[in-house]
Amino acid sequence: MGLFITFEGGEGCGKSFQSKVLYRKLCCLNISVLLTYEPGGTVLGDEIRRVLKKKRLETISPETELFLILACRVQLVNEVIHPALEEDKVVICDRFTDSTVVYQGYGRGLDLKFIEEIHYKVIQGLKPDLTVLLDMPADEGLKRKRAKARDRFEEAGLVFHNSIRNGYLKLAASEPERWLVIDATLPRSKISNIVWDRVSRLLALNQDKPKHG
Repeated sequence: MGLFITFEGGEGCGKSFQSKVLYRKLCCLNISVLLTYEPGGTVLGDEIRRVLKKKRLETISPETELFLILACRVQLVNEVIHPALEEDKVVICDRFTDSTVVYQGYGRGLDLKFIEEIHYKVIQGLKPDLTVLLDMPADEGLKRKRAKARDRFEEAGLVFHNSIRNGYLKLAASEPERWLVIDATLPRSKISNIVWDRVSRLLALNQDKPKHG
């Protein structure tokens, strides 16, 4: 079946919850599925994730942040995602390349073309078949996080997170056939139904699709 689905969105949007709902739905239907996440998803990736998210006195430069995330991604693609797609599994990933474009590109100000080119080189142009964007105002998403200890990204401030949201919306508008944009303030069950409606149609269309190479 080999289908690659990613969930994207700003802080507090509920993408991790919805990715797990979809995973459980596919498991109940006996569809071979794998759920993973970024940054991390491997032993090495999880170690780097802790470095990236930890609040610290010293500043991590945007370039350093980018290459740490890319190291996580290359490991995840080679160790987890590519093997699963080659086994015709549905792969669900909580964040992928689009997160890097918006966080390190629109958010940190790194060159978008450079990010695009380096992604193409290090992961051989792998792109999701479907990207679900759970969109909500940045201030609302951050409010959802207030009950928990915030990491380095969540502490970046509202201007940064507004840039993230705007970046996501620009990406979705530029490639509407790949993106499914959902109002993340809707009830969870409504969001899950919208996601499933799109995924179920994609599964039906994917039956005769060639495998990912």
